[in-house]
Amino acid sequence: MFLPTTVKEVRERGWEQLDVILFTGDAYVDHPSFGAAVVGRLLEAEGYRVAIVPQPNWRDDLRDFTKLGAPRLFFGVTAGAMDSMVNHYTANIRLRHDDAYTPGGKAGFRPDRAVEVYTRILKRLYPHTPVVIGGIEASLRRLTHYDYWSDALRPSILETSGADLLMYGMGEGVVEEVARAMRNGYNAKLLRRIRQVAFVADRSYVERLDPAATIRLHGYEECLADKRAFGANFTVIETQSNLLRPEATLVEATGDRFVVVTPPRAALTTEELDRSFDLPYERAPHPRYRGKGAIPAWEMIRFSVNIHRGCFGGCSFCTISAHQGKFIRSRSERSILAEVERIAAMPDFRGYLSDVGAPSANMYRMGGRDSALCARCRRPSCLHPRKCLNLNDDHRPLLALYERIRAVKGIRKAFIGSGIRYDLFDDSPYLETVLKHHTSGRLKVAPEHTEEEVLRLMRKPPFALFERLNDDFRAICRREGLPYQLIPYFISSHPGCTEGDMRALSERVLGRLHFNLEQVQDLTPTPMTLSSVMFYTGENPYTHEPVYVARTQEEKRRQKSYFFGGGPGGGSGRGPNGGSAGGRRGPGDRNRSGDRNRSGDRFRSGGRRR
Repeated sequence: MFLPTTVKEVRERGWEQLDVILFTGDAYVDHPSFGAAVVGRLLEAEGYRVAIVPQPNWRDDLRDFTKLGAPRLFFGVTAGAMDSMVNHYTANIRLRHDDAYTPGGKAGFRPDRAVEVYTRILKRLYPHTPVVIGGIEASLRRLTHYDYWSDALRPSILETSGADLLMYGMGEGVVEEVARAMRNGYNAKLLRRIRQVAFVADRSYVERLDPAATIRLHGYEECLADKRAFGANFTVIETQSNLLRPEATLVEATGDRFVVVTPPRAALTTEELDRSFDLPYERAPHPRYRGKGAIPAWEMIRFSVNIHRGCFGGCSFCTISAHQGKFIRSRSERSILAEVERIAAMPDFRGYLSDVGAPSANMYRMGGRDSALCARCRRPSCLHPRKCLNLNDDHRPLLALYERIRAVKGIRKAFIGSGIRYDLFDDSPYLETVLKHHTSGRLKVAPEHTEEEVLRLMRKPPFALFERLNDDFRAICRREGLPYQLIPYFISSHPGCTEGDMRALSERVLGRLHFNLEQVQDLTPTPMTLSSVMFYTGENPYTHEPVYVARTQEEKRRQKSYFFGGGPGGGSGRGPNGGSAGGRRGPGDRNRSGDRNRSGDRFRSGGRRR
């Protein structure tokens, strides 16, 4: 059975009152890649009565917010699998005309700043019922953050929404603790002991915190007055997010109140992660959407499998490590193969898995050889500026998993649709295996740029590694007789990238390497990324070195013009075969703006990049 979404469905279960009601900006798809479904199923497994209100109408008489009444424990609110502002606007802040998480791909079914809008409505209608917020939008806006769409710093979303509690990062474990703490009503004392939550407190509470386990950030008003204070906050927040065993509570003043962020929970064990994926999902959109058109995001992932969480790449523009964490948490082979078998048994499955992937497809079961060294590490990336000597990057467990997936009855081909880190290959047979068994004809990778200084600010590997990959790719294809294409993705207008850098990229990639480019996308600075901090402050917060920023739409246009219709420097905008160097992003393409994960939020961002 699907989780109920209407009064009729609630009554069919014989329930008189619900324990938790979840509001989401996405359509309801009961699948482990959609966050509200996962949170609902986890709470259901604990015995709670849960309902979901997908894409409530916030413009009318608000009947969607009142139809199920008040829950016994709390309302849960998420914008969905994407930040609503990223969902609505292009990099040049033009309104999008589609929404991959809505039937028929139709736009307009969620508001700007959905978490704030939904929460304010609920608090106005039910002032005495707790509202708990989470997901990518809330998680990455839990403290003072730069908001690209208003070109200004905004305070914590706890302040602007009026929510009672915020769960950040991956929601499994946290949401169950929150529900237990509210069994007998809102208990601030119990809730504030939970790890991986944030809340607003008064001065007396903050003064009672242990100074040795508390980090006082610059307040919101300080950050408004001094960009460097905001940058300093980011270095602390990012460092704490990437620790193996963080213990510090973060405190940030906003007016005469304080936002308090408790330390993250320990990373999920394989058993805990398996439990989340093994819940009894219907693996389909709710029947309410019949006849309303396909849900593009669902069509993209319906025959895909997510094998792990987290990413240790630490790219400056990506929110995955900030939200899912730097340390990899992998599912067991048993759980993955069971999901593959369930997919193979689906009546409309034709034998082709669209993706066996993750945030970075080839980090399965990777991590530090010596956990004691990892516990002392404060690096945001295990790969930049150079690969960590303690990193176990053995691809053999992943290759063994691929082999077992290929052997499942009904599987004709299992493609790797997620991005892969080619700076992890070395002499591994991984590339050859992927090309021979797991590629649909096009292998997508993301060098992002060619110029050394820009790559350094992006925390990406030298372009020479991509050139080596290109040589290896062509050699394997020639040897195996494979007519495949290597598809590189690039970013324009990243902090530190000048027009001259884009000219050099164009000459190197279109000219010398003869690529037909499909993705050259402007950066959209999103909250809690190093790129957004550099964009706002004009400097690297770690070194205070000045960083050039293309701020105006004209500067951005000129950077992309080297790939579209002939650049100022004479770039053709087309590859040697006439293919377009750009292209409109579809629901299956990667978004460079932080929404690089293509699954649901779990009151978080999801499992794989879009």
